[in-house]
Parts: sequence; C-alpha cells; structure tokens
Amino acid sequence: MPRPVLLVVAHGSRDPRHAATVHALVNRVRARRPGLRVETGFLDFNAPSVPRVLERLAAEGTEEVVALPLLLTRAFHAKSDIPAVLREASGRLPRLRVHQAEVLGPSPLLLAAVERRLREAGLGPADKRSTGLVLASAGSTDPEAIAVIAEVARELRDTGWCAVRPAFASASLPRTEDAVRSLRADGCARVAVAPYVIAPGRLPDRIAEGAAEADVLADVLGPSPELVSLLLERYDEARVGHRIAATA
Repeated sequence: MPRPVLLVVAHGSRDPRHAATVHALVNRVRARRPGLRVETGFLDFNAPSVPRVLERLAAEGTEEVVALPLLLTRAFHAKSDIPAVLREASGRLPRLRVHQAEVLGPSPLLLAAVERRLREAGLGPADKRSTGLVLASAGSTDPEAIAVIAEVARELRDTGWCAVRPAFASASLPRTEDAVRSLRADGCARVAVAPYVIAPGRLPDRIAEGAAEADVLADVLGPSPELVSLLLERYDEARVGHRIAATA
C-alpha cells in the first residue's frame, strides 16, 4: 500500500514571513524523511488552501492523507475549524480518506525547542538561576489551551529558571509586558521572553513589542530540529492510530 501523504495544515497570515517559515519547516521535514510526500495547506490568507490541496491529491489518485494541524494547543482551530474543513472536503472526495492528527503540543520536544531558541539568544545554562522567563503565546479563549500554556510554564520552571510566567498576546492575561514587570518585581536579575509560537506574524510582533523592557528576546520556534521531529512523530502516531500504510 502507498504511504499516506502528510498534509501540514497552517493557519495562514497576511505577513509573508509566516508562510515562508511554514515552508522552511516543511522542507526540513521532507529532508528528514526522504520519500514521504509532504504537502502544505492554509486555512486563510495564503495559498494553496486545504480544500485545494485535497482536491489535487484526490485527482492524482491518493488514497490516504494525514492532516496535521500546525498548532501548539487544542483550541478553536483544532476542535472546530480544521475538522469542518476536512469533513467538507471528505464529503466531496469520497475516495480520499483523511485522518486528522493531534496538535503538536504538549511535548518535551517543544520545551527543547524553546530552550534552543533561548540559547541562540545568548542565555547559557549558568544564566538560568538569575533569569526570569516569560513564556509568551498567542493567546486563546479556550480554557484547555490556557491550561496547557500554564503547564508548559511550570515544566520550564522546573528546569532551573529563576521563575517562569505565562503571557498572552491576545484573548487572555497577563500581557507580555506585565509578566516582564512581574518578574522584575520578584527580584530576577535578568528577564527573557520566549515566544511560544511557530511563525512570525501580527501576534508574535505584539509579543516582541511587549518584550521591550526585557533583557533577552528569543526567536519564534520556526523550523527548529525539534519541530521537525515532532511533526514526524505526530504523523507516525496518526498512522498507527488509524492503522494506515506504514512509512519507510
């Protein structure tokens, strides 16, 4: 049996850096596992759209697709938006079986990606105990997503940081700038901000603006090796869970 196609489902953005980062990540996934067909579809703003990719795959005779949400938490897009798009497409393309994989987080690989970006920004292991960390995410009104961000912050704190505070660019509080000031007030000698987002865009820019009083601002997670590994891990989990074709 042919192996299922991996369809990475990204949100999309008017900011061209978003799509460029998504494509860079997908290209690294392809390089990591040669022979696996990997496609990219966007929910909004960018082309190709998810339905267009699925239509093309169906026309080519593809039988199985694993649709992997490029999301860090299970919120509206993972619970409602993406399933609706996949159901609609499946209804029109009955010979194409589409399976939705789990979102990327939570995962130890995401913690490792955050730590990598902080090291790249100049923070070494010896800096942790004197550095307060703001874990800044895009934000959500979904309680499950908020709880996941809080848990990730707790797990990072346990790795030796002076203190860790979650923050949000929208929908939830506190904002990044408020978390930075809180850590200063708690006596942390240095404050770093780690964006818990995959690609640049409007909300990551808001995080960067809120980090103006911080000492260190890490980069977005982007096409890090950890994210490449995580995408393939979620693909393999979906393949096993749905008992679909094995990969080489």
